[in-house]
Amino acid sequence: MIDSISEQLEREMACEALLSCFYDHTELDKECYQQIASSSEPLTVDDVAEKISCGRSTVYRSIQRLLRTGLIEEEQINYDDGGYYHQYSVTDPKEAASDMYRTLTNWYVKMDQLISDFDEICNKTE
Repeated sequence: MIDSISEQLEREMACEALLSCFYDHTELDKECYQQIASSSEPLTVDDVAEKISCGRSTVYRSIQRLLRTGLIEEEQINYDDGGYYHQYSVTDPKEAASDMYRTLTNWYVKMDQLISDFDEICNKTE
């Protein structure tokens, strides 16, 4: 269940909580992100699966969620004799932060309008 805004403001939150708060990512998504972010070079799905001791298909689904939200990037590496594989690295943190600010601003505008509507309805009944 979603906590109220008041409850969220009272709770101490860590940086990692942003992934859940903004993108509804799971604990596994956060683990995958941490592994990719802490690596000095891009990782494959197999690399991440091995590091967190999790199945390849499960890690693949988490990586797809991270890609959809723009937190990581995918690069296709082609073999000379045909075939390819993908490597993953984190998106520029400034770009990710900018996206979160944009989302927060949009949410604020929407909430501001809803509060104005609420106020208008309440004042009509008086």
